[in-house]
Amino acid sequence: MFHARRRLGVLAVILATLAIGGIGARAAQRHALQQSTMSPEEFTKAKIARALSAAPADIAKDATVVELNFLGKTTVLRAGTNGFTCMPGDPAGVGQPAMCEDEASMQWSKDFAEHKPKPTNTVPGITYMLAGATQRSDSDPYDTTSKPIAIGPHWMIMWPFDPKTTGLPTTHKPTGAYIMWAGTPYAHLHVMGRP
Repeated sequence: MFHARRRLGVLAVILATLAIGGIGARAAQRHALQQSTMSPEEFTKAKIARALSAAPADIAKDATVVELNFLGKTTVLRAGTNGFTCMPGDPAGVGQPAMCEDEASMQWSKDFAEHKPKPTNTVPGITYMLAGATQRSDSDPYDTTSKPIAIGPHWMIMWPFDPKTTGLPTTHKPTGAYIMWAGTPYAHLHVMGRP
């Protein structure tokens, strides 16, 4: 009985905190439901597994796993040694996939999130999204209103590719490669499928 009351109290706090933090009611309910049906250890294991599903096995086995909460705080869920960082994302959120990035891609993502005029990584980065993803636009990096586009497993090279010099298309395709957000400083190469 004590555990049931405690769990209900935790759920109420989670729902209130997430709602105040600006996360939608549906996301808050989903998070609370997951938390209520799993022990904290199981919940953490599930997040780690989701994060690692984004990378090839040889990268995932030694990658660091982190989670960024809605307040911007990063929590290390598992330490790693190979320079890649994997994140569980939110499988129900648009543009919030599980991903695994090297250091250059982490810088690219940080610059993008901070709306910097252009990425500051000085070498190409690699990002894996082998569990698939959703996005809003192939052309506008900051589109928040278009209908979501589902994308299958893919990986990316985070570098300013130009379709004029590469001859690659600029719209989503289910196989091969294309340049996403062409003509913007955040253009990068999408390679569909697994490496």
